[in-house]
Amino acid sequence: MALKIALAGNPNCGKTTLFNALTGSNQYVGNWPGVTVEKKEGKLKGQKDVVVTDLPGIYSLSPYTLEEVVSRKYLLEETPDAIINMVDATNIERNLYLTTQVVELGIPVVIALNMMDVVRKNGDKIDSKKLSSELGVEVVEISALKSEGLDKLISKAVAAAKSGKAATPVRFDDNTEKAIAAADTILPQNACKAEQRRWFDIKLLEKDSKVLEKLTITDQSMKELDKVRTELEVANDDDTESVITNARYEVITDVVKKSVSKANSGLSISDKIDRIVTNRILALPIFALVMFIVYYVSVTTIGTIVTDWTNDVLFGEIIPPAVEAGLDAVGVAGWLKSLILDGIVAGVGAVLGFVPQMLILFIFLAFLEYCGYMARVAFIMDRIFRKFGLSGKSFIPMLIASGCGVPGVMASRTIDTEKDRRMTIMTTTFIPCGAKLPIIALIAGAFFGNSGWVAWSSYFIGIAAVIFTGIVLKKTKVFAGDPAPFVMELPAYHMPTVGSVLRSMWERGWSFIKKAGTVILLSTIVLWFLMNFGFTESGFGMLDFGDLEGEALIAAQEESILAKIGGFLAPIFAPLGFGTWQMTVAAVSGLIAKENVVATIGMLFGFAEVAEDGAEYWDIIQAHIVPIAAYAYLVFNLLCAPCFAAMGAIKREMNNGKWTMFAIGYQCVLAYVVGLIIYQIGGLIIGQVSFGIGTIVAAALVIGMVYLLVRPNPYKDAQIESRRAVSEN
Repeated sequence: MALKIALAGNPNCGKTTLFNALTGSNQYVGNWPGVTVEKKEGKLKGQKDVVVTDLPGIYSLSPYTLEEVVSRKYLLEETPDAIINMVDATNIERNLYLTTQVVELGIPVVIALNMMDVVRKNGDKIDSKKLSSELGVEVVEISALKSEGLDKLISKAVAAAKSGKAATPVRFDDNTEKAIAAADTILPQNACKAEQRRWFDIKLLEKDSKVLEKLTITDQSMKELDKVRTELEVANDDDTESVITNARYEVITDVVKKSVSKANSGLSISDKIDRIVTNRILALPIFALVMFIVYYVSVTTIGTIVTDWTNDVLFGEIIPPAVEAGLDAVGVAGWLKSLILDGIVAGVGAVLGFVPQMLILFIFLAFLEYCGYMARVAFIMDRIFRKFGLSGKSFIPMLIASGCGVPGVMASRTIDTEKDRRMTIMTTTFIPCGAKLPIIALIAGAFFGNSGWVAWSSYFIGIAAVIFTGIVLKKTKVFAGDPAPFVMELPAYHMPTVGSVLRSMWERGWSFIKKAGTVILLSTIVLWFLMNFGFTESGFGMLDFGDLEGEALIAAQEESILAKIGGFLAPIFAPLGFGTWQMTVAAVSGLIAKENVVATIGMLFGFAEVAEDGAEYWDIIQAHIVPIAAYAYLVFNLLCAPCFAAMGAIKREMNNGKWTMFAIGYQCVLAYVVGLIIYQIGGLIIGQVSFGIGTIVAAALVIGMVYLLVRPNPYKDAQIESRRAVSEN
């Protein structure tokens, strides 16, 4: 039977990094709480009979958050053979609070004292032997990021698991211990395992709701328990839960005093940096500058150079001719040759051509996450979001969604209140994910000379859409209320390892490439069929495009099934400036996967054929849509309903069909309205659109949106009364 070892610790303490190192798994790693929203399992490298479980990051074993409920349910009910308690050595006092609770569970515990490399660099010292003696458990110094001390850690953990010797709980002051002993006489004998009684005793004193639900305690016993609690509260002039919390910190203070020595009491390097990057005035401009640089380099400079080579040479001069020569050599049928060249190579190639830009972007994002800056961004955005009815917790899923919308939506589980969680689910996919980067790159390259402001503005339009939604919906009955509180640790800044950054980049990039090889491949085959078959004078059949290229090929496609479908839907998007059937079909195909937008455009505008003879295909696209309409097209695709996979995640997290339809409908309507305003008002200002009914409608929509932003909140008084009632209680 396999040994089970659980990883438990605070958010940002390095659990998932350790999990990856121990199991070889490519779990997502980030410097903010909420990345691990469920427990994850993996077999220990070299010891397949040992299963390691990565639990959500938590600050305590109280039932206040979903993460705490998940973790403690696993530890109590599934009872692992040992617990590796990850402790951030740079913030040891805060981390040991969880340790004092974990050792009460009656399970063998080994403390992994992480980030010791940073402690030494700061000149601080931690006597791990003394710490082990004071806490009564094994303590191993490690650096999960640099894979230091991991062999010793796992050796100690496996030995502890095999021994079955429970950890020794810490002891509190006499008054608190007396109350715990009294609670033990009230706790039923069969309520739990013998080694877990102390933990249950303390939870009884704290009147833990989930513990009380499981126990059968008579009214008389509850009266006795209340008497014990009252005596403890009178003796300490505080409520019971606070008394126990203070007792824990008294133990922690004494332990730290005996085993930790600080080099100096001045500001650390991280603190000095934070005085600038989290400054109330400078924080947001610095964040905007950082993201501008990230997108400028990824999309405009280095990314463009590499992508141009990939598109023009690899998927223009090398792969298509080679594939065509191979097909000619084996004498394949004309329809199959067209499917492979015009469908698969043109469609999938158009998407894969932008992979270099995505990989560069993912490297930047991974670096910002691992070095600790993105945790500060969540802190910065909390100050901003809170003014608009959201908390920093809502920004965390959005940060994750910059890679992929699906895990971003799933990370909304960390939001405590149902209203805020639903709003977060609705707005998370507004942030450009990796799949939308090819669309950004295509529009920037075709219409704006690869200008960096296009990509940069896309990111902040997503944030603006989130803020607008927060302001507007918080003024409605179904979303009214205070935002959930946001508490998090800010990890010390540190230089990420090359391996961790590259692993994160490859994980995100490989996910994109796999999608190109499955979903997008199947989509291009279907689109090829719809594009190459239609009704002619001789009846239904395959259309003969011969050797047509460029505009001639596009004109010949008018008889296809795809053109008829696109032509039927195109008038809907005409007010937004992209009412051609080609652009309409491409936008709709994005519902399958956002990368499909570029793949479809690549097929419809004949990128493969044009690239083969060296001609530029930007001119072909520009003939079908003006620049301001192209930008409206970009924004529409950024804000409208996400891909089917993300929609499925929304449905799972909403767990309600009506709310799912409302979320998707809201996203589509907002995308349409913003796209209409950009094209009609923006086009009028720069002279690309004439004044007309569309302009009047757009102006009316602007007035309506401004009104929704500035109108008084009809539920403000109710929220104030609610806060006052909570405060009085």
